[in-house]
Amino acid sequence: MPHKQIEHNDLMQNRASLTRFAWLSIGAAVATILLKGGAYFLTGSVGLLSDAIESFVNLAGGVVALIMLTVAARPADESHVYGHSKAEYFASLFEGMLILGAAAGIIVTAIQRLLVPRPLEQLGLGLSVSLAASLINFGTARILMNAGNKRKSITLEADAQHLMTDVWTSAGVIAGLIIVGISGWTILDPIVGLIVGANIVRTGFQLARRSASGLMDASLPSGEQQAIESVISKYRKRGVNFHALRTRQAAARRFVSVHMLVPGEWTVHDAHHIAEDFESDIREALGGVITVFTHLEPVEDELSMEDIFLDREQ
Repeated sequence: MPHKQIEHNDLMQNRASLTRFAWLSIGAAVATILLKGGAYFLTGSVGLLSDAIESFVNLAGGVVALIMLTVAARPADESHVYGHSKAEYFASLFEGMLILGAAAGIIVTAIQRLLVPRPLEQLGLGLSVSLAASLINFGTARILMNAGNKRKSITLEADAQHLMTDVWTSAGVIAGLIIVGISGWTILDPIVGLIVGANIVRTGFQLARRSASGLMDASLPSGEQQAIESVISKYRKRGVNFHALRTRQAAARRFVSVHMLVPGEWTVHDAHHIAEDFESDIREALGGVITVFTHLEPVEDELSMEDIFLDREQ
């Protein structure tokens, strides 16, 4: 139908336009690598080193995000009839794995510095450079998060969450170094590095779990499930029953399928129009890009109950 074709075209244009945000992430990563790497060489702080290492992860994640967003924008074809939007999950999963690897490197370095302490130098200049890098990350994270929420892109959301974690991590490192500068307790620097590493581990697991959930076709969130149930309740009052409701999400595109049981005396014409109205109401209730599949069955026919096993607790 025309409105569905328009919806599909809008989705493709939407996904293609997201690559510019990936380029922004890459540019910010390169800038922060240079700044934080310089801060580390100025001070010798393992905390600042952990920040610099995480920026390399940001760079790798940005490159993968660019590739996967390009793939996700491709239209459906004979081999991928549901489109390529799931490619975004590979980007966020890859970034989660990189984060975990970076965290391991940070923790090892911090433990080594605990065993062999090293005095810190030029703290004032090093902290100023690190603060500038953090401001770049903060601004970039806000832009990516707004775009990710608006465009339903888990790739941009993952990038933004990682950058915001980087911002808070930098804040902790800077606070720790200030305390070191005041107190002279150099042991605080590797301790901060260990805390940073643990925080990055948590972020990595969260990203990996969310990405795996999307790849495994997890059901839509409970709030959206309730919106679907509200629409279903309205149609039950019109004599329609439902079973075999299933939902899933592939990045920005969401899928809803359900069997509609209608009175046998209804004409095919009437039942089809009810189904079209139901699909339209689901799309309106959920917003965004929704693909709704309905299967009409006569409520009086015993065969209609044979596929009841498709029901799932949502």
